[in-house]
Amino acid sequence: MNPSDRLRELCGTTIAKLADPGLRDRVHQVRVRLDAPLKIAVAGAVSSGKSTLVNALLGLPVAPVDAGECTRVVTQYEYGPDDGRVEVDCEDGRTFLTRLDPGHRLPAELGVPIDLVRRIRVQLTSEALRAITVVDTPGMNTVTVENERAARRMLFGTDQDDDHAQALIYVLRYVQAFDDSTLAEFRGLTEACGMTCVNTLAVLSQIDRRGDEEDPWPTARRLAVKAYADLRASVFDVVPVIGLLAETAGTGALGPAELDGLAALATLDEADLEFLLLDLDDLADSPDSPLTPEVAARLVRHLHRYGLRTAITHVGEGPEALRQTLLDKSGFGVGARSGTVAGGIAHFARRAGQLKALAAITQLRRITRSPAFGSDLAVLDALANELDETKPIAAGLHGLRLFAAVEAVARGQLVLTDEMSNELFRLARSDDPAEQLAVPAQDVPEAARRATERWRARAMIERGRVGGQRARDVLGVLEDLAAPPRLQTQAPIFLPVPAAPVDADAVRRLLASPLVPAEDRQALGSLLAGADGAAQVGIAGGPPDVAAYAAALSARFRSLSHFLPFTADRRAAESVSDSYAHLAVTSVQKGSPHVG
Repeated sequence: MNPSDRLRELCGTTIAKLADPGLRDRVHQVRVRLDAPLKIAVAGAVSSGKSTLVNALLGLPVAPVDAGECTRVVTQYEYGPDDGRVEVDCEDGRTFLTRLDPGHRLPAELGVPIDLVRRIRVQLTSEALRAITVVDTPGMNTVTVENERAARRMLFGTDQDDDHAQALIYVLRYVQAFDDSTLAEFRGLTEACGMTCVNTLAVLSQIDRRGDEEDPWPTARRLAVKAYADLRASVFDVVPVIGLLAETAGTGALGPAELDGLAALATLDEADLEFLLLDLDDLADSPDSPLTPEVAARLVRHLHRYGLRTAITHVGEGPEALRQTLLDKSGFGVGARSGTVAGGIAHFARRAGQLKALAAITQLRRITRSPAFGSDLAVLDALANELDETKPIAAGLHGLRLFAAVEAVARGQLVLTDEMSNELFRLARSDDPAEQLAVPAQDVPEAARRATERWRARAMIERGRVGGQRARDVLGVLEDLAAPPRLQTQAPIFLPVPAAPVDADAVRRLLASPLVPAEDRQALGSLLAGADGAAQVGIAGGPPDVAAYAAALSARFRSLSHFLPFTADRRAAESVSDSYAHLAVTSVQKGSPHVG
């Protein structure tokens, strides 16, 4: 049983035993959040590009990017059947209802004094929100906070300990200004809000505004590498992005008038065009500009200089090709395994169950320290005992043990050489064993074996301390990578499970997508090439758990479909999910052992 299932059971038995209705409700809310979409908060300084990034995530121009009432409060975007419904939660417990303005935009005024508003909740039918809830937070001039309660309120709209986002995207604008004091403030903020390197992604935004370079990406990547070196003990990754282009591409902001304007600019002499782009005000004011002031203003607002140059170059390829080019040039969704916002979201999505379980454990431990009377004291003591690090629930979060080691490094509880530090951060950043160990795939077992020697020695040196436990966590991961495939001396015989029907074009489309993780690519290869059901799920000999493997893979690709930005890719993932579901049903009927 996985940790989430154990936690659900534990919450249920605890609720049944508690007498205090307040404690029962708090435990019930923890259980509810285990089944809810992963909640991701987006935070950052004023004018950092935070709301633009939120719009790119949603694929809708909902979050206001200009100063206004709604930029001063926490706004939560969640899946719901009533598209456009807006609930305004007030400090006194009242809730007022309103709706989005036409074009999926938050209203300029809420109808309630802003000082009385605690949080805004917006319902959208966006498929992306079936798996995640996005929380847009007010901009901050500094990440300094006075205490934990202030930090929680700033990020999540409440000072209640249990109302907690499970992941954080922090948008940075001027990473070169990240001095030691600012780094300390950032780490203090994330620590106060329960965020660590396992669930925090830093985004370096507006990278096209940093200089006069025609191509901003080489400098942006260098800045991201430098920022990660400074922040790697506090964040999963630092990724650069041009949020404006991601928003423009994702929301379909360029209409016929803008496309015609780009086409007109593309006909200009190169020198004349370059002169107009030197000062973007000239697009509207110069007598040599072919654009009306209104179209020019919209193009500058949606593209700025680098985006304009890119769009003018590719406008002749057609609207859809142009949209895809802008998305690629934004850096939002290219190479999802690492280095992009989409890669960070995929990192969160693959670990959603574990992240929610981790948050639930933190919340339940906090509940166990609440004032209680009578029999409730014993109930909370029993709950605390079940959440001990040595018990199955906490120990079962194996997928997060690397990040626990990284957090120990950040806290000074685990002291490592530079070689071992780099090794640990590679292990934590990637899901691909070859990338984790920086060796070719065929050399992974030997490289992992050599690494186990270093980590076993470190675990012995740190024995009896927190660092020793965290070193053993890393050792366990390396031992799994070093272990050779298990051999069966006498394999049982099973009736063959027929291969499931597969849409080969759908599989090939997903294999060509950079958004599909390495482990899913391997599964796709087996599905396409497998001669029978067992081979299609990547296991040999037809063991009796083909149905379980197929059901798990069906759920995995169904979940993946919610994170793919293009309709054709989503349909391909759904087709693959259907193939695995068919295989799961078939294997239950025909996958029983053969009795001779």
